[in-house]
Amino acid sequence: MASVAFDHVDKVYPNGTRALAECTLEIADGELLVCVGPSGCGKSTLLRLVAGLEGVTNGVIRIGERAVNDLPPQQRNVAMVFQDYALYPFMTVRRNLEFPLKMRSMRHEEMQRRVGWAAELLDIAPLLDRLPKQLSGGQRQRVAMGRALVREPAVSLLDEPLSNLDAKLRVQVRAEIGELQRRTNTTMIYVTHDQVEAMTLGHRVAVLRDGRLQQIAPPRELYDNPANVFVAGFIGNPPMNVFPARVSRDASGPVCVTFAQHTIPLPENASGVTAGVRYTAGIRPEALHLAPNESGVGRLRAVVEHIEQLGHETLAHVVVGERKESDDAVRLIARFEGMHELGRGQPISLQVDAARIYLFDDTGVVWRGASE
Repeated sequence: MASVAFDHVDKVYPNGTRALAECTLEIADGELLVCVGPSGCGKSTLLRLVAGLEGVTNGVIRIGERAVNDLPPQQRNVAMVFQDYALYPFMTVRRNLEFPLKMRSMRHEEMQRRVGWAAELLDIAPLLDRLPKQLSGGQRQRVAMGRALVREPAVSLLDEPLSNLDAKLRVQVRAEIGELQRRTNTTMIYVTHDQVEAMTLGHRVAVLRDGRLQQIAPPRELYDNPANVFVAGFIGNPPMNVFPARVSRDASGPVCVTFAQHTIPLPENASGVTAGVRYTAGIRPEALHLAPNESGVGRLRAVVEHIEQLGHETLAHVVVGERKESDDAVRLIARFEGMHELGRGQPISLQVDAARIYLFDDTGVVWRGASE
């Protein structure tokens, strides 16, 4: 196993496209780092740079203590698992597992030991004599994982490995990958656009946007303390509600945040905000609660647009503000426990947990009540 380090790495393609910019991060030996972000953010390029499938424009990549910029892929001792499995259709599972070892001219006894170990580890021993077409999607993905593991790589790279699986199987294989990493203590870099995978698998999660690293942190910290508006609006399912707001303060009153014709007093410990300045406010869906009436501090008058009843919870998509088409209107998503019978166009009252409001400016987070 080995650590991986990016030191001010840039990747610019010949057409001028900058896929990565000033990327600096360290992945510890035995860590599972998940890279997440929208399409085109540079996360797959990051994997390809580690694997040696792309060359670095500037900066240094290290695997362990060794700079690998000039090393060809076969000398980097990394293994890659692709989205489409990339199994040889005319080879049995056993031969697919053996193939990377035969390319190394490995002794037969050692090759069989490694194949047997991977087959038992991944519960595919009964499938060794089958062809890929005779396997389910989950079984094919396990074979692809096994083909990477038999090489005993320093680093395993996984490029959206669950994208082709159905929802139920995705949950199962995701759990298997997490357990596999714990048992083997393999250094893994896992790329996905699915934040649920990122939050449930990663020891730490790196969020990228337009080739730039926005934040890298453990999942809980990423959720509770987003560094900027992009991370706040990207992480979470559903994500944080973000919208423009203005901060005001009366001579003798508390600091207040105003949006969509509503004013919410902030806790007494609100600091670092400037009255009269427009910020971007953020509220997690679970910080909005159904209230029995419109009166009271921190209440919002809202109209239901539509609801999603998920059994254990209800997601209510609402509009706050008197005129739906007004610039002052704000659309929010609220999360309620259990099933709630709410109809389209129904007026409701929401109680805002003011201690869980976030305020951002162009430099990042200015104030977060949740962390005070």
